[in-house]
This record gives sequence, structure tokens and C-alpha cells, in this order.
Amino acid sequence: MDLVDSSLTDHPPTEEMLKCIHIGLLCVQRNPSARPTMSWVNVTLSSSTVCLPCLCKSVFFIQELSLIFFECTARALPLAAAQPLPWQLCNDTAGNFTANSAYQANIRRLAASFPKNASSSPSLFATGVAGTAPDVVYALALCRGDTNASSCARCVASQFQNAQQLCALNKGATMFDDPCILRYADWDFLANTTDNRGMFLAWSYDSVNASAVGAFAAASRRLVDATADAAAADPVRRFATGEEAFDETYPKIYSLAQCTPDMTAADCRTCLGHVISRFMPMYSYFTGKHGGRIFGVRCSFRFETYPFFSGRPLLQLQLPAAAPPGPGPPPVNMTPPVATSQRRRKHRTGRVLAIAVPLAAATLGLTVICFCFWSMRTATHKSSGKPYSPNPDDIQVSDSLILDLSTLREATDNFSENNKLGEGGFGAVYKGVLSDGQEIAVKRLSFGSRQGVQELKTELVLVAKIQHKNLVRIKGVCLEEHEKLLVYEYMPKRSLDTIIFESQKSKELDWTKRLNIINGIARGLQYLHEDSQLKIVHRDLKPSNVLLDFDYNPKISDFGLAKLFDQDQSQAVTSHIAGTYGYMAPEYAMHGQYSVKSDVYSLGVLILEMVTGRKNSSFFDLEQSVDLLSLVWEHWTTGTIAELLDPFLLGRRAPQDQMSKLVNIGLLCVQDNPADRPAMSSVNVMLSIDTVSLQVPSKPTVCTPEMEDPSHLYSDAYNRATKLQSSDKSKAPMSPNEVTLTELEPR
Repeated sequence: MDLVDSSLTDHPPTEEMLKCIHIGLLCVQRNPSARPTMSWVNVTLSSSTVCLPCLCKSVFFIQELSLIFFECTARALPLAAAQPLPWQLCNDTAGNFTANSAYQANIRRLAASFPKNASSSPSLFATGVAGTAPDVVYALALCRGDTNASSCARCVASQFQNAQQLCALNKGATMFDDPCILRYADWDFLANTTDNRGMFLAWSYDSVNASAVGAFAAASRRLVDATADAAAADPVRRFATGEEAFDETYPKIYSLAQCTPDMTAADCRTCLGHVISRFMPMYSYFTGKHGGRIFGVRCSFRFETYPFFSGRPLLQLQLPAAAPPGPGPPPVNMTPPVATSQRRRKHRTGRVLAIAVPLAAATLGLTVICFCFWSMRTATHKSSGKPYSPNPDDIQVSDSLILDLSTLREATDNFSENNKLGEGGFGAVYKGVLSDGQEIAVKRLSFGSRQGVQELKTELVLVAKIQHKNLVRIKGVCLEEHEKLLVYEYMPKRSLDTIIFESQKSKELDWTKRLNIINGIARGLQYLHEDSQLKIVHRDLKPSNVLLDFDYNPKISDFGLAKLFDQDQSQAVTSHIAGTYGYMAPEYAMHGQYSVKSDVYSLGVLILEMVTGRKNSSFFDLEQSVDLLSLVWEHWTTGTIAELLDPFLLGRRAPQDQMSKLVNIGLLCVQDNPADRPAMSSVNVMLSIDTVSLQVPSKPTVCTPEMEDPSHLYSDAYNRATKLQSSDKSKAPMSPNEVTLTELEPR
């Protein structure tokens, strides 16, 4: 903290300043591949619950620097990504010795005696000094308390050899291996038995089931603490092992703790308590992981869900009788409301929600709006069904977007039926190929389309301004000879619903592809809601409106129901409810209230469909009225969510913990109260970071339409998702490349 800018007079929280230092050090790692991406940096800066990985040595990293999260030269890595043991810490700042020097000779003297000294000791521990200044070498070797003498001797001997190779000519080196630790240096670190600087952190790559995170964290912490107590109480080896019963998935948790035997019982327990409290809080490196370890010279601990030590555990714990594991998912870590409110204040400017106006002005404004609304509806009604030849000067679009009708006729073979991708109430969509070989999708609006020139102009302006890799891009427009043609990029894999809900085609989407699709949709929505020049609510997000390119990258399409919001506007109300039941938020379907949280609800349904491989609409049953959300909630609360996951994904060994995590996120997105649903930026944080602690969802509200024939809800064309509008309930089939115009209404 001595380096913090003294001009920061507003007393920023220490944790936030240290977090920024931590992120900065991650960004200046020596290896470019170890530096985070900018998207990761933004996610990490935006979230207060993300656990940061430990640092590897950077180019200008001072080895003796100690931060609040680290001891000197601490390194951290997932076990799956770690190099095989042994792990080394080479003291580059201590200087080097030369080959065949007196210093190297002293290391070799210690290497000759230490294997025997450590293995013959009742404590499997040895310290020693060789030579005199300036070539003196201090050394320490410790074997794990459950190993035998011969294994101890072999390990110590090997680590002397490994140190000479991995830390060649360094005067200081620390080697971590199973079952021994070795350290030597040119300074007397033996004098201070409580100096535990120089640690390795490692944790399992996989996580426990999301529903068990809280209970597992509490149980593993309880076991590790108890094992630390037992180790400190061991007068000979300062070593202990333990086990604890947990649940059916993880029947037992195993642990190990050890200190160097030259430490007192109090110093040993203090050392272990220090590292445990730093690395095993509820929001830390090991949260949700079913295994982790701290390798320290003076004290170490480890826990796993499988036995990793020799012999029977010295300590056995049972679950507390007062808190047996219940049928429902145990509470997971929840972000305190105060922290949430602070975070929202930091990342959003204050919103002015209401401006008082005189009653007379409000009445006048309402009258003007009603008159404008009536005028627009009347004009649309009068022009409906008539060919329209617009004046090109009335449509102010970039020249680069204007395409000749002859060009599009040639590209589509004069709108041949063989090139038709689909047809709906708006008209038809055709596949086309331009002269340069570029594939396009051409929407040909029918003469009876209710969308006029002003709506067309707004659509062009809207789509032209929202450029994002996960939003479908407009390629051009044509207004000639009574034709109204919109040209979009062609998506060869068509729409998501044509794949995910087909038993055979769905096998094209393994877990990696599905996760990529969900991430892409979430990023596209965040752009619409928070990052673009315009604030846009899509209002009709569903699988049929998600198009896939050749590599299955998703793009959100069909802004026909989209609404523009002012940047400080939080919600709006309409009497013209349009959308697709099953994906509509309850407050919108029942009261006409929509906001960015309406899209979040739709995303939640889509996530649950992707994880289960089941369509929400397929669960509407007149007799049982069972829908996907209710079914997911039932399995979630009974701890049987694995039974509902897509069998194809389970057969391909998709990680169940990640699938359960997405179920948790999906349920958070479909919460009854819009305020309880996360913002899209928060959703992206949850999707991107494995260590984010998820809140406990409440039971979602299911909004089903009161109709005698549920088949009216969905058409039988590609997407089976006809829009239900108050003025149009036809079941026209939709194209997989369906992209309709924005229908603007006065706000």
C-alpha cells in the first residue's frame, strides 16, 4: 500500500486497489499467452466476485514483493493445466553461481547427505548448512508424513537433480514434489521457522455441481481446519490426514496438512490458519472446486474428493447431525445486497425516472400522442394492399446500401422457387449469390405488408448502426418497380431451432458449440442493451431468431418487434402485446410491460432449452399443463437435474458441473420479478468466469396462453414460432432466415 497514489483522497477500498494491482500484474506477464484477453479484463473489472488467478513471474516482477493475496513468488494454476510435478521456484534475484564453483560443490555435498538424513529421521525432515561465506548454502528437505524411508530418500535425491536442471546455476531454488519438498539458498532462511514465502497454489479444473457449491465449501473448510488442528498437535511430524462423509456424488472428502517439524505447535497452526483463511474463503480460488492444494515450504494443505495419501486417515469427520443434506439444492454464495447496489451505482449513471409536469401539459401531451397514433394507423390501413412506388429521395440511406433490382433478380434467379428459403406473413426469403460469389438472403416484402416507408427507413437506420459480430448484418436495400427488398448476410446453418430440436441434427451441436452459441447470444444482447449507440429491446428472442453461420457462430436476427429506448429509460408499457408465448416474460405477456429484462427472460428460456435439448413449447399439455420451466424447477429443487440434461451431451461426457451452472443461470434469468433477473453484463460475467458465485434462484412464474388448441401457439414450418399479434393471429410459416422489419409505435 506504500505505492498507492497519495492523491487518492476519497479513500477507495483497499480491496479494489489491490484488485487493480493484481489485474495490472496479470496484464504484464512475461509470456503473452499468459496475459488475459481484453474481454476477460473487462469482465473482471466489472465483477466483485471474480476470483483472480495467482501471478507467474513477470519481466519486472520483484521476487520479494508481498501482496495481500500472495506470498513471495506464489504461483497458481488449475491442476489440469499444470505442468507435471515437480514444480520449481527459481530465485532469479539471488544471482547465479558458476559451474564447478565452490558454491556448486557445497550444493553437491548437501545432495550427498540429505537423502539419508531426511529418510532416517523419525520426522522425515532434515536441515543443513555447507561451506562458508560467500559460498555458504542453506538447505531444508521435508518428506510427507505418510511416506516411507526409501521413497523419502529417492524423492530428496531426485529434487537435488531436478533443481540443477530446472533452476540451472541459480543460487536459490525450491522444488515441490510428491512426496517431498526441497529448498536451498545462499541466505539463512532456516533461522525463521515461520517464513512460508514461496508457495504454489493448484486446484482441480472441474467444479462440483452448482447446487452443492455452498455445502461442499463449508464441509471442505471444516475438514481442512480440523486436519490443521491435528497436524499442529502431532509432536513428531506435524502431519495429519482426514476424511469426511459428504453426499452421493462425492461420498467423502479427503484432506492433508503438514508443517516442518521444527515449528512449535502454535506456529504450525498459525501458519496453516494463515494460508487456509486466505485461500479458502467463500469467494476464492477453491470455491466450487472439488480439489485444491497449497504447496508451502513451512506448511501445506490439500483436499480432494478421492484418497490421495497412504494408509487410513488419522481423522474422521461426519456431517453435522443438525444439518443433513436436504433434497433441494443448498444455498450457494450470494452477493450481499449492499455490494450489488454499490456495483450498480458504479457502472450506471443515476437514472431520472420521473419528471413532474403540470397536469395540463400531461393531458395535452397525451392528446397529441393519441392523435399521432391514430393518424399513423389510419395511413397504414389506407395504403395496405396497394403497390407503392416511393420517391428514392425520401429514403436517406447510404449509397453503399442501395442495390439494383436487376442485380438481385440475377442473384436469386429471378426469385426462383428453388431458391426460396421460407415464407411468412411479411413475404418470402430467398437465397441469392452475387456476381462476386457472395451469398445473401433476400427478403421480398409482399405488397400487402403493413410496414410502410417510415418503418423501412427506421429499420435501415437501426440495423446500420448496430454492428456486432453476434447480430445479423444488413447488406443492402432495393426500392424499385414497386418492390421492397431487404438484403442480409446469408447464414448457411439457418436458424438454431432447425437443429437443436431435431433429434438427429442436434447431434451437430456438442457441448462446446452450444456453449459458444449461448455466449454469443449473450454478448449480442449486452451490445443491444448496454454497449451500442442505441438502447434496444428485442422483444422476440427465441431459437428461430438465432441464425448460425458455417462455424455455428450465432447472430441474433428479426428486429420486427424491437423497440428503441432512451438511454435513461428503464421500461415501457404497450397494449399491443406481440411475441411468442413460452419466451415472453410474464409482466409483458400479462400487463404489456417490457424492458431489457424481458430479453433476459427469453434468454433464460433459451439457455434451458439448449442444456436440456427440449423445447419449451413441447411441454404445453392441456391435461397436465407441464412446461419446461416447471419441470426444470422440480428437478432442480429435488437435486435430480442430471436426469433432465440432454442425454446426447451426457453421452459425449459434457461436464455436468458446467451444465448445472447454466441451469442455475437460466433459472436466474427467468425470475418472476424483473429486478431479480441479472443484467446482460452480469450474465456474461457468470458465463465467462468459473469462480463467480451464483445466487439461489426462486421458483419462476410460468405464463401459458389460455387457448383451446395449443397448436395455435406455434406453426409447423421451420421455426414453429408464429408471432401472436393482437391484430394478426395467422399461422404463416416462418423462414429459418426470418428477418422482419421493425414495427415502430409511438411511445
